[in-house]
Amino acid sequence: MIPIINIFGKEISSYMLAALVGILAVLLMTYKTSRKQGLNEVEMTFIMLFAAAGMLVGSHILYALTQFKALIFLIKNLFSFKDFETFVSVLNFVFGGSVFYGGLLGAIAVCVFYIKKKKLDKRYLDIAACSFPLFHAFGRIGCFLSGCCYGIESDFGFVYENALLQEINGVRRFPVQLVEAAFNFILFAVLFYFVLKRKHTGKILTIYLLSYAPARFILEFFRGDEIRGHIGPLSTSQIISVLIIVTVILTLSIKKIRKRKRKANV
Repeated sequence: MIPIINIFGKEISSYMLAALVGILAVLLMTYKTSRKQGLNEVEMTFIMLFAAAGMLVGSHILYALTQFKALIFLIKNLFSFKDFETFVSVLNFVFGGSVFYGGLLGAIAVCVFYIKKKKLDKRYLDIAACSFPLFHAFGRIGCFLSGCCYGIESDFGFVYENALLQEINGVRRFPVQLVEAAFNFILFAVLFYFVLKRKHTGKILTIYLLSYAPARFILEFFRGDEIRGHIGPLSTSQIISVLIIVTVILTLSIKKIRKRKRKANV
C-alpha cells in the first residue's frame, strides 16, 4: 500500500514507523500500568528493554533456521569466503529477515529469566505479556502498509500497486495482516482488562499463548508468502503454534498433578 512514507523530506519505511509507534505504545502502557499497580516502573522499563533485545535476537535466529540450507552453507564456508563483502552478503541473506515467533519466544525467555533471577512480583510478567499483542498489532499494520506477510489471492481484499515485492503488485489479496492486527488489539484489550482488575494474576502469559497460537495456526492458511518456510503441508509458524499449545497444556497438567499430590500428602 504505502511502503515508504515521506516525512520532512526524508523517506522512512512504513513498517519501521509502525513498529516505532508500537514500541512507544508498549513503553507507555507498561510504565503507566506498573506505576498504577504499585510496581517499580523503572524496573518494568528495564524488563521491556531486555525483552526487546531478546525479541531482536530471537526473530533473526528463527529466520536463519527457516533458511536452513543457506545457514549450513554459511557454517561450512565460514572461513572460505574470498572477501569480506561476500561474507556480509551471505550473512545478510541468512539472518537478514525476522520471524515473529522467534522474537516472541526470545522476549518471553528474557522476561522470565530476568523476573525469576531478581525474584520480582509475577505481575511484572503479566504486564509484559500484555505488551506482546499490542506491539504485534502495530507490526502487522506495518506489514500491510509495506506489503510483506501478505495474504492469499482472493476476490475480497486489496490490490498492491507499489509494494517493494514486485511479484505481489496487481493482484487482489486477502488482508490477513489487518485481520491479525485486529485480533491482537482485541486480545490486548482483554488481557489488559484482566491486569487492571487483577484477575488471573500470574496466568496472563498462559492465556495469551493459548489464545494467540490457535489463531495464528488458522491465519496461516490465509498467508500467501512462502518465505516463512514450510515443513510438509504446514508452515513453520503452524508447527510452532502446535508445539506451544502442547507445551502449555502439558505444563499446566503437570502443575495440576503436582498440586494434587501435595494436597494428598498433607
